[in-house]
Amino acid sequence: MLVAITRSVSPNLGRCELEYFARHPIDIALACEQHRRYERCLESLGARVISLPAEPDLPDSVFVEDPAVVLDEIAVITRMGVESRRDEAPTLAEALAPFRALHSIDAPGTLEGGDVIRIGRTLFVGLSHRTNAAGSDQLAAHLAPFGYNVKPVPVSGCLHLKSAACSLGDDRILINRAWVDPAAFESFRLIDVPADEPWAANVLPFGGTVLCSAAFPATRVLLDGAGYRTMALDVSELAKAEGALTCSSLIFRAKSPGAEKI
Repeated sequence: MLVAITRSVSPNLGRCELEYFARHPIDIALACEQHRRYERCLESLGARVISLPAEPDLPDSVFVEDPAVVLDEIAVITRMGVESRRDEAPTLAEALAPFRALHSIDAPGTLEGGDVIRIGRTLFVGLSHRTNAAGSDQLAAHLAPFGYNVKPVPVSGCLHLKSAACSLGDDRILINRAWVDPAAFESFRLIDVPADEPWAANVLPFGGTVLCSAAFPATRVLLDGAGYRTMALDVSELAKAEGALTCSSLIFRAKSPGAEKI
């Protein structure tokens, strides 16, 4: 059974952290409805959705991908690169504890899940404003006993690595080459986002479907033409908080802690 952990939208989402977008008013009611549609979509594609309650004092907490990296064997609770978000981790750790043994990133390391792309036994880790080399090194140390490789990838011009590139679930990567060196993915086939849709690389392959933002129709046409089954979701209000499709869920296969041994 695939599990998707989500968290309801904070009523104070409008006070979110921003680095690359200008601040615009966020319609909280519409953001909540868009998030519910997102959850229903994951359910329709086969996930058991565990929706955590909203955290009014933590504006960015709907973006549950960032405080944790969940692998088949363990979950790593991150230390986020912006201090205002670090209190998001404890309740998310509680939700993950029934499924995985928990490890953690410690100071001076910083790591956010939006900077981590897992493809098989390799994790590409974006070195960004939110994730540093110490965080990447600690992640590598946690995962080495399980046979994972961690490859640091410099990122510039966007918030996270997954803003610049996402795996399409096979040997292809959807990428914006302006924000990440394509040489990092030299063993994969690359699909470039349209020039007029630079933020379109964040897509979520799940249940045989690639979920795309409705804001980027040309990218969806591109993926349809490449043979993917796609579905468009309107996440316009979440996008005002620099959110995207991957960051609103943690998806993994259910398993109890201790099922895997070092």
